[in-house]
Amino acid sequence: MREKFYCESCGILLSREQLIPFGDTMLCRDCLNDTTTFCSHCGERITWDDNAGTSQVILCPSCRDRYYTECDRCGALIRQADARYWDRNDEPLCCGCYERAAKTRTIHDYYFKPDPIFYGDGPRYFGVELEIDEAGEDNSNARELLNLANRSAEHIYCKHDGSLTDGMELVSHPMSLDYHKGQMPWAAVLGQAVQLGYQSHKARTCGLHVHISRPSFGETVQQQDAAIARLLYFFEKHWEELLKFSRRTPRQLERWAARYGYKEQPAEILDHAKKGGLGGRYSCINLQNCDTVEVRIFRGTLKYNTLIATLELLDRLCDLVLYCSDEEIKGLSWTSFVAAIPSDTCPELIQYLKERRLYVNEPVEAEVDE
Repeated sequence: MREKFYCESCGILLSREQLIPFGDTMLCRDCLNDTTTFCSHCGERITWDDNAGTSQVILCPSCRDRYYTECDRCGALIRQADARYWDRNDEPLCCGCYERAAKTRTIHDYYFKPDPIFYGDGPRYFGVELEIDEAGEDNSNARELLNLANRSAEHIYCKHDGSLTDGMELVSHPMSLDYHKGQMPWAAVLGQAVQLGYQSHKARTCGLHVHISRPSFGETVQQQDAAIARLLYFFEKHWEELLKFSRRTPRQLERWAARYGYKEQPAEILDHAKKGGLGGRYSCINLQNCDTVEVRIFRGTLKYNTLIATLELLDRLCDLVLYCSDEEIKGLSWTSFVAAIPSDTCPELIQYLKERRLYVNEPVEAEVDE
């Protein structure tokens, strides 16, 4: 006669083959299914009493401690990889609580990055990061600037920037050049910043960084890389002129926007840049963003002409590196480049080049930059 054994949960008598070991116990299949489950992360079988997660996300205690946390506001269980933070010292938030809180926050943390809103016709978009200083990281000031900029749509937001003494960063959503010039109220925003006591050019702490959407350089990765390589080459070949255009000092560029160094071929500079160059993300052209190319050489400004001239310059450079060959870029002089800029579509750029003594020997008197 076959020996019988008890299920240690319900007490039913079964043969050994009908009982299933679990830990130090032997259980019938029904009791095993009723009293145990599987960790959704590692797959280990655990008792329901040991479930450290929820009824929807079942977790063993080890996986709960290693890979999950709770939203500080609503208490929801979230993966640590999905947790959002205002800064590195804050408590974790789920995506929903983070987005709801973001709508009520005037000056966001440095790490804040909302989903981009694209304005104007693509694929060429410019995103502006403008640092302003000397008048406070002040919520009421930020609200005044946001009210001006965002009257018709959510154009910009404000962020903390630890490199500033007593100011903040104005960040635009990506916009076409025409939208920046025709519908984004930059003149009003910059003028109000001056009225509030902010400085940018004069503060010496501020930069003007412009993100260019990568599709601006071509439809495929290969086309984009070839055009970006020509852009890097242009910057190296005409560094002295671009340094003068930027209003930065060589020391400032060494710290915040280092050059990669001249190479004989555009592709060689791109290869050097992709390997980190000398400055990494603090290079004159930062290539570490997957969606944009960030040009970092420009000094901050609260002068409308200077801001728009900067965008017009980058728009012209995008055209140049898209439609010219490597050999044409290598043979292009600065004088030939600026002489080909159309005055009817780039009036701010022509004016600025003349002010900086960079336009075919036609200097004009410059207004003071803020």
